[in-house]
Amino acid sequence: MKKVFTLLVCMLTFVGLIGCNPTGEDQSGQNQATNDHGHSHDDGDDDHDDGHSHGDAPHGGTLFDWGGGAYHVEFTVDHDQQEVTVYILGGDAKTPAPIKADKLQLVIDEPATELELTASPLDGQVDGMTSRFVGKHETIGIVREFSGTVSGVVDGTPYTGDFKEEPHGHDH
Repeated sequence: MKKVFTLLVCMLTFVGLIGCNPTGEDQSGQNQATNDHGHSHDDGDDDHDDGHSHGDAPHGGTLFDWGGGAYHVEFTVDHDQQEVTVYILGGDAKTPAPIKADKLQLVIDEPATELELTASPLDGQVDGMTSRFVGKHETIGIVREFSGTVSGVVDGTPYTGDFKEEPHGHDH
């Protein structure tokens, strides 16, 4: 029994050493931003060099490209409310970029979840134009890092982008 306990302690120590990086950088040195629910998120530069860096997301979420940089998308989660908010941003990855769309599609890889995000215009966004989309689902209440795809149609052009939250310590 003592051998099993010793092995378990060694494994947990090893996982703790490789699973947490207190410097705020991942193994490749990419910057990470921490959002309000205690996750660390990468800059969305998933294994490709598109010639620019996203930096910190304006709402503390995970940034990724939509349409080769025509738009940027920010994925945020409120686990307590079981709610996802997605922001459409301009080429600078900071400024809201309202689009004419009623909904976006969100597909989360694990646990497999499909969710329709509905338009939720920010103050001053009118005439069917919005840069914020919101959706709720019970799987969003699971405290974990999500990955998936956000897709939608803007002016007849379909856009799709993949995101992946990066792991970091959880306080809850």
